[in-house]
Amino acid sequence: MCTLQNDNKFRSLGTPNRIWAVSSIHGDCTRLEGLHNAIYERIAPGDRLVYLGNYTGHGDQSREVIDELLIFRRAVLAIHGMRPNDITYLRGGQEEMIHILTQLQFCRDPVDTLLWMLGSGMSALMKSYDICPHEGITAAREGIMSLTRWTHKIKAQFRKQDGFETFMTHHNRAAYTQINDQKSALFVNAGLDPNLPLEEQNDRLWWQGESFHNMAGAYKPFDKVIRGFDPRHEGVQLNDITASLDGGCGFGGSLVAAGIHVSGDIFELMEA
Repeated sequence: MCTLQNDNKFRSLGTPNRIWAVSSIHGDCTRLEGLHNAIYERIAPGDRLVYLGNYTGHGDQSREVIDELLIFRRAVLAIHGMRPNDITYLRGGQEEMIHILTQLQFCRDPVDTLLWMLGSGMSALMKSYDICPHEGITAAREGIMSLTRWTHKIKAQFRKQDGFETFMTHHNRAAYTQINDQKSALFVNAGLDPNLPLEEQNDRLWWQGESFHNMAGAYKPFDKVIRGFDPRHEGVQLNDITASLDGGCGFGGSLVAAGIHVSGDIFELMEA
């Protein structure tokens, strides 16, 4: 447990009164605003707010989602007794792809990588930030110098949005409630490999969603694993050892948030 406590990739939530966990948003700011209103009516000092990754992509309001996340952060921190560490943002597959997009010149096969990302949500993100994907494909085919100029242009577009760069550099890979004699919960983006310790999961936390369905026992030392994105889009699913909160936001479905006890037991589900 010492290893986790000393690793800033993972956020310890301590022993909060309650946790409010928000599933994947996927560029739908309208639903996010509705859910934020519901959370604001409930959140109180001693609680934690955890966003489970995948903020942008697929939906057509990626830019607006980042703005709303930053605005709501300020509103929550204005509540007397709330602290910056009470709010946690997890890294998801969409955030990983944004990082890859800005470093595309270092990819082994930039054309195929870009085409894959465009079909996986990046097309909607790039449209939201007035970035032309066709320019990127052309630049990738022309070579590293042309592609480097294009990725610099992307970074410049992102910098135009106040707070974007800071937001993108403050994501944790996972979060967990304090492990002691009580039950504990682990929060991830999409999944994990049940056979590996948390410190060795790396990008499996956002790419290995399929293994989540096959978990037959608790992922020790945690009693429950809670995720925000299901690549199968099978809706909200709850059992004794896992909770999948994805309501299909960004794909025509709802945005889901859960009120959770420190043990991982869910006492309320909200949808927008």
